[in-house]
Amino acid sequence: MAPVTRVDHDALEQQLKDVIQTLTNIMVQVTNYDATTSSGGSTPGHHNNNINSNTNSRPSRDVIAHELRTLSSHLQTIHSLGSSSQQQQRLPQVPPELVQYVDNGRNPDIYTREFVELLRRSNQLMRGKQSAFASFRDVLAAEMDKALPELRDDVARVVAATTNGTGGSDARR
Repeated sequence: MAPVTRVDHDALEQQLKDVIQTLTNIMVQVTNYDATTSSGGSTPGHHNNNINSNTNSRPSRDVIAHELRTLSSHLQTIHSLGSSSQQQQRLPQVPPELVQYVDNGRNPDIYTREFVELLRRSNQLMRGKQSAFASFRDVLAAEMDKALPELRDDVARVVAATTNGTGGSDARR
């Protein structure tokens, strides 16, 4: 699996920063929401300390609408960056079991350790099966050599082709 290129990572990181900044701007605008158009005056009994209190400021509704359009544009850009990178190369996939494990509040290191132990046991079992089949192959070859001497060359060729060099003994000893 090819690693994600640095250029894609930097562009995506910048887009995420832009989304966070836009969300912060929206939060500030919602907190200071004023449905009326700011005409420079303040409501009776209140001082107008709003940042947008000058006579040519836009109403909060317009500012929030602009920020929401900006947020939508940033999210679409992130989506397009993610879609284009998936077509070119697959990003590493996190196993759903690991996500569930973490969602349940468990340590992912424990999951990894258990997974490695499971693989180790599975590999030991497979190694045992391979060893048993290699032993069976060698015994069968030796018995075929005794019973059918005319097939000795064929048996030797099969044994040579199926011996991976890690544990088969020579059947013709």
